[in-house]
Amino acid sequence: MAALDGLPPLRDVIQRHGLDARKALGQNFLLDLNLTQKVARTAGSLEGVTVFEVGPGPGGLTRAILALGAAKVIAVERDARYLPALAEIADHYPGRLEVIEGDALKTDFAALAPQGPIKIIANLPYNVGTQLLVNWLLPPQWPPFWQSLTLMFQKEVGQRIVAQEDDDHYGRLGVLCGWRTLAHMAFEISPQAFTPPPKVTSTVVHLTPKESPIPCAVDKLEKVTQAAFGQRRKMLRQSLKPLGGEALLLKADIDPQRRAETLSVEEFCRLANCL
Repeated sequence: MAALDGLPPLRDVIQRHGLDARKALGQNFLLDLNLTQKVARTAGSLEGVTVFEVGPGPGGLTRAILALGAAKVIAVERDARYLPALAEIADHYPGRLEVIEGDALKTDFAALAPQGPIKIIANLPYNVGTQLLVNWLLPPQWPPFWQSLTLMFQKEVGQRIVAQEDDDHYGRLGVLCGWRTLAHMAFEISPQAFTPPPKVTSTVVHLTPKESPIPCAVDKLEKVTQAAFGQRRKMLRQSLKPLGGEALLLKADIDPQRRAETLSVEEFCRLANCL
């Protein structure tokens, strides 16, 4: 990508600024700029699009997004060590990169969103990735402010996101994602592509919002899934006892002897609506 955008190789940038990935912040550098471009391309056309990025680090993915034509990137970075490297990218792309120093978990992305199409593309820090996804899935208003999410996770988390009933990986995350989005795993990235190499394979997941998900109250669906999967090996009449147990299940026309992992998203919504 040095030839593509005229900026120095990422390795040189990291060395010059004395940067290192910090385990405590869930950081791993993806130095292969062909891979960062592949991640950005998974989001589809970026022409005229504002992209939110979380944890840009030294800016490998940021550069790919800008080089592929995004109108603007708004990047949230909590580690101030990376700000000088990101400032160099901002200088190279005048007016197209805004860096916000702060905690993504405390950031109101919807309030920052300008007019026009918005996509979220991020190599999420391992320790906050799932919570950020849930925050983006459960805004009060739907459809959400974003057109798509293209996110990198540990492979195991990716499997949980796309899982459906009767799958070993199926749980609360699969229900929430299946309720409001269409999700698929785009491709995997081996540990060797990162510096330092994590102990797990990563995967890029692409999610698009369903225009009209099954009508259901978010708080009730969260209660039902939390109770059901909190004791996933037990029959639902037992795990859902605090919420009404057998009476609730019969009201929703669901066999009380079934287990959580056998219920479809539609059945979970039915349960939530019967609460």
